[in-house]
Amino acid sequence: MLRPKQTKHKKDKKGIIKGNSSRNLRLNQGLFGLKACESGRISARQIEAARISITRKIKRKGKLWINIFPFKPVTSKPVEVRMGKGKGSVDHFIAPVKAGSLIYQLTGVPKKIALQALKGGSNKLSINTRIVSKIR
Repeated sequence: MLRPKQTKHKKDKKGIIKGNSSRNLRLNQGLFGLKACESGRISARQIEAARISITRKIKRKGKLWINIFPFKPVTSKPVEVRMGKGKGSVDHFIAPVKAGSLIYQLTGVPKKIALQALKGGSNKLSINTRIVSKIR
């Protein structure tokens, strides 16, 4: 599972993810990509599940790039704990994603297989995505 080796602060605030992405917009490594249509939070488990789904579909033939990394800690309190007594401990890490940013890039496989693989990976994510390609 993806997680940072170290962070400046152990616990972080939630933050607001709004607006469109101004970076990571173009396919610069692969021929096919999965682009976020809306802003949201993608957990490390979702990133890994989508990666496994894509690599199984392409049968480890092509090359896959992951353009996001879960660096933001999310805390949670145990079940049935009373209110107060401070913030909970770190539960998992998320990657905040803005609309328009590329999440995955793929190359080295035929168009039909690439589209199937990215569609399967898209089903594992919690935000709406669309498939983009350099090939018409």
